[in-house]
Amino acid sequence: MMYIRFQGAHLCFELTFVMIRLFLKTARTSKPVPTVLKADCTAATLVCLGEKIQAQVGRIFHGSLAIRQIDAGSDNACEQELVALSNAYYDVERFGIHFVASPRHADMLLVTGPVTRNMAGAVKDAYDATPDPKIVVAVGDDALDGGIYKGSYSVMDGVAEVIPVQYHIPGDPPSPTTILYHILNILETLNCKS
Repeated sequence: MMYIRFQGAHLCFELTFVMIRLFLKTARTSKPVPTVLKADCTAATLVCLGEKIQAQVGRIFHGSLAIRQIDAGSDNACEQELVALSNAYYDVERFGIHFVASPRHADMLLVTGPVTRNMAGAVKDAYDATPDPKIVVAVGDDALDGGIYKGSYSVMDGVAEVIPVQYHIPGDPPSPTTILYHILNILETLNCKS
């Protein structure tokens, strides 16, 4: 307990009396209203979303979904959002999602950006190296149809021009939460198919 010295017993008595009144008022309140911050709601939503993803990953992939991200020539906006999934706030590893370095270890390919002519072969090679059944997801508007680069001499437009794409995550770039929501939708769709 911390004691503070005052220059009079009268002031000490008044402070004690005020503290006792505050304590009694708090004790009489039947339902105290807790303060809920917006950040707390967002974090709770993220945990709920992550638990749903973890349940689907457990059913379909027996606990671990391996993702290989391929940059086919993007402006790095989508990559920054995908990297954010591994930071301390999102920490998708706790939900069973792992980013892998080799397409040979991947269950899902996340392809970002319009496919440049120089990267078309590498994207095709990564697709061929990924074991079946392959899940290919185009991330961002550029990956869907080329975005602002559509029709340029240096790009082959969307990812679907080079490899088959089953799913698309819209946005320019999509936020990490949007990416997680779409991954959950993809997993639920796969679970319904099987």
